Amino acid sequence: MVSSLDGFVAKKDGSVSWMHSKDNYEKGVELTKEYISEFLKSIDCYVMGSRTYEHAVELGWPYGEVPVFVLTERELESHKKSVQFISGDLSKVVNDQLKNQYKNIWMVGGTMLTKEFLRLGLADEINITIIPTLLGDGTLFFDYIGKEIPLHLKDVTAFKDGMVEMVYEIH
Repeated sequence: MVSSLDGFVAKKDGSVSWMHSKDNYEKGVELTKEYISEFLKSIDCYVMGSRTYEHAVELGWPYGEVPVFVLTERELESHKKSVQFISGDLSKVVNDQLKNQYKNIWMVGGTMLTKEFLRLGLADEINITIIPTLLGDGTLFFDYIGKEIPLHLKDVTAFKDGMVEMVYEIH
């Protein structure tokens, strides 16, 4: 997930056009196509909410032909053969359907889905990239999960564009 430094994933109007950094951090890692490609090769499937799906279609589909499961009750049009719309009990979908077929399931948002994954204990890792901006208002990334969740810092990467990626294991 991508967040502003003050914890927002979208502006108050729902826009995500701010999700790019023009900063320059000389000590940072270059975020090259090769770096991104190598990371993406490790993902077997994606799970996302319907708004995240709509933003991905709008911004330019970054998921290639990797299977994508969109959790929604709404009737949406698929823009890719690799996209499936599913609904139902989230625990059953993940544990009974997806975990039997895929090793590395990557949940890419949004906030309601993130909260449910964490609340139900379905996530084993949080990977968050902070963009160097303060939005001041909007949609919070983590809002009222309802329980304390201990984390262990697994990795941190600072990029040349000023973004910082933090990877936490969930205990």
